[in-house]
Amino acid sequence: MSNNNVIQEILSHPEFVEGEFWSREKYAENAEIIKQGEASNSLYYLQSGVVRVLGRVEIDDKRQVSPGVCDIQGGELFGELVLFDDGPRSASVVAVTKAEVIAINGEKLMEFLEREPDLGFRFMKYMMVKMVGRLRNTNSKIFSLFAWGLKAHNVEQHL
Repeated sequence: MSNNNVIQEILSHPEFVEGEFWSREKYAENAEIIKQGEASNSLYYLQSGVVRVLGRVEIDDKRQVSPGVCDIQGGELFGELVLFDDGPRSASVVAVTKAEVIAINGEKLMEFLEREPDLGFRFMKYMMVKMVGRLRNTNSKIFSLFAWGLKAHNVEQHL
């Protein structure tokens, strides 16, 4: 079963009530949806639009940049680490275009999925596949940046 079907099944379940478990939100282009470093208990399902994940990087004591890590298209989840970790947000997310999202209370989602183990298993299986894919992409970017850094500092002559 695809993510959209699992999410739609959860959102349409009679016990997973809009206003109590989730809410609809609209964001204008360039609006910040998630701010890196803040605490939150929501994950988001992007119904329409495109959002960009940004990571704040300190270059030195006076300069910071926020490179785009990836773009997320409609039909995808983001902010899902809240389901597994109580830490602050690890990245910011901004709307690249007008975006319509469903903000889902992570604690209430987990409680619901415990009461619906079949649905919970399918959702968590999807999440693991998605997170492994994101980890592989991140690893590839790290290796590329590492190689770039070695070449930029002429380290390859010492290897």
